[in-house]
Amino acid sequence: MTQPPHDEPTAQSPEELREQVERTRHELGDTVQALADRTDVKARAREKAVAVKEQAGTKAQEWRGQAMAKAQQVAHTVEEKLPEPVKQKGAAAAQGAKEKAAQAEQVWQDKAPQQLRDRKAALLAGAGAVLVACLLLRRRSHR
Repeated sequence: MTQPPHDEPTAQSPEELREQVERTRHELGDTVQALADRTDVKARAREKAVAVKEQAGTKAQEWRGQAMAKAQQVAHTVEEKLPEPVKQKGAAAAQGAKEKAAQAEQVWQDKAPQQLRDRKAALLAGAGAVLVACLLLRRRSHR
């Protein structure tokens, strides 16, 4: 016959014995579940994948912030080193672009049919995409 554990007193009544048995069953069940969890390779792999994904997201955010800070620093340095005539030409070009955009907006309001004005955002996005594509193609051809 087995000896009761030294840290638990022996049961004095059948009810106490049932409680001890039930408590032991729960402890054994918890132990078996813990062992099963350790051997569940798929679940552990999923947990590890989630942890790695979260860590990668955190690192990506950190690197993004660092890259943006560096880009701002480089832009500031370039701006400081640009000759004044180049800055003036850039400012004049930006002002000219703003004026042309304002003129185009006015023409749009005066002459565009109502149906097109209702879809202005989509049309502007498309025009912007075409403009960017043209600029990229032009840039490549100059190299």
